[in-house]
Amino acid sequence: MTKQELALEIIDRLKKEYPDADCTLDYDQAWKLLVSVRLAAQCTDARVNTVTPELFRRWPGPAELALATQEELESVIRSTGFYHSKARNLLGAAQRVVSVYGGEVPPRLDELITLPGVARKTANVVLFGAFGINEGLAVDTHVKRISYRLGLTSHTDPVDIEQDLMRLFPRAEWGDVNHRMVWFGRDVCHARSPRCAECEMADFCPRREPPKGK
Repeated sequence: MTKQELALEIIDRLKKEYPDADCTLDYDQAWKLLVSVRLAAQCTDARVNTVTPELFRRWPGPAELALATQEELESVIRSTGFYHSKARNLLGAAQRVVSVYGGEVPPRLDELITLPGVARKTANVVLFGAFGINEGLAVDTHVKRISYRLGLTSHTDPVDIEQDLMRLFPRAEWGDVNHRMVWFGRDVCHARSPRCAECEMADFCPRREPPKGK
């Protein structure tokens, strides 16, 4: 089958297996989603969900967080790992949201990526999760691995992978494709020991592995 046909088949099978796949981070507004996504880098969503209640109790929004000290924030987010850089970027993002965007997370990709620590992946997750906007397709570690294994891309750089996937998947599916691939990656297509015998894609998966170190 062509890559386009392959992409549509993958969508169909993922929909059947994960009809209600959604973001597993707890949030009820754009700012909380943005913060949670940044904290989830190199950390599990489950761990982030144990940290954010105290974070948002102390600093409910960007205006409050913009006034916090680095040390105060680090003490709350320490268990998520890489807390020095995460705290620095979150403080910078809060200050910019307040000073440039009037305290509201902007619903535009080109503006979101001006926030410290926010690249295309985070921006795409926030746009879809908080605003229902499919501006791009978030490429995290699961999407990157699965797309390469299934032969949807030959690239290893997330930006190049995103461009390949945006050409293959219908725009209306971009946000849901990310969520479903994440669930599939956590359940079946593991990085080190994929459960190929139980895989929904086993009959056509070429089982490609990216080059070492990529």
